[in-house]
Amino acid sequence: MNEILETIPTHYWFSDPIAGYGVIAFVVLIAGEITLSLKYDPELYQWKDLGASASMGAGSIVVAIVAKVISFALFIGVYNIFNHDINGIRTNIFGWQSFSMAWYVFLGCQVLDDLSYYWHHRLSHTVRCLWAAHIVHHSSDNFNLGSGLRNGWITLLYKPVFWLWLPALGFNPIVVMTCLSIQSLWQFQLHTKFVPYLGFLEIFMNTHKQHQVHHAQNLEYMDKNHGGYLNIFDRIFGTHKTLDTEHIDIKFGVVHPPNSYNPLVILTHEYKDIWKDVKSTTNWKDKLMYIFGPPGWMPGDSSQTVRSMQRALKQQRVSS
Repeated sequence: MNEILETIPTHYWFSDPIAGYGVIAFVVLIAGEITLSLKYDPELYQWKDLGASASMGAGSIVVAIVAKVISFALFIGVYNIFNHDINGIRTNIFGWQSFSMAWYVFLGCQVLDDLSYYWHHRLSHTVRCLWAAHIVHHSSDNFNLGSGLRNGWITLLYKPVFWLWLPALGFNPIVVMTCLSIQSLWQFQLHTKFVPYLGFLEIFMNTHKQHQVHHAQNLEYMDKNHGGYLNIFDRIFGTHKTLDTEHIDIKFGVVHPPNSYNPLVILTHEYKDIWKDVKSTTNWKDKLMYIFGPPGWMPGDSSQTVRSMQRALKQQRVSS
């Protein structure tokens, strides 16, 4: 562990260059988008909504500092458990040499990082207790860079669990943390309608148009496009969806919004709903399903889950 810690500047634990410049980029990009919206889309920004997103974004920065320290410590711990020094060479317990910090290792780790992000993101939509944390990000009815700041604070605390397998495989914790930072920057800038289709990049990357689908509450679009900066895993696992501007009038936000600009209400409203549902039954299986089942599930009735409603919609269209 010491050899890893010695390579890390003290300030890295609290602010790395990518995150620092990222905050500056966020402010500049939002200011630019607001300027464009005044001319091309005056209703794009609602000031109370932006204020709520900014407040939550500021809070997430504070939580992210704690989360970053915890994440890095976990990654280092897992890395040292699975990668031992044998005759001066870091060797993984599965037999191969632990990975270096070469550019191609970063590239490979970035792809695996996107796989981790995909499953973290997909489960955050399909497991209700995780959705309670993630719904914060989708709670705005607007799709703009300001809403990209609206992140759930609790999400930051459980997110690292989905990345622990990377240092276990032999990726240096610094490489993993760097990939996470790059991914966060890409994710933020996706939240704008001013970027057009990106040609051949649409084939394998998660682009701005594809991310509009992800933020829509239209039934056809729900639980689609979970990738970070790639759409490869959405295509592999059947959750990819292209934007259909001809047949679908897109509507952003969630079906059951918090109806508040109070950051604390936005952060906790779904947890309150879960608690209310859990108290409504004495059956422990139902209680657990209300917590760990898909959003919309009810005892003896799964028809209101996204998957069930999409299946019914597809059958309806086929029969008609």
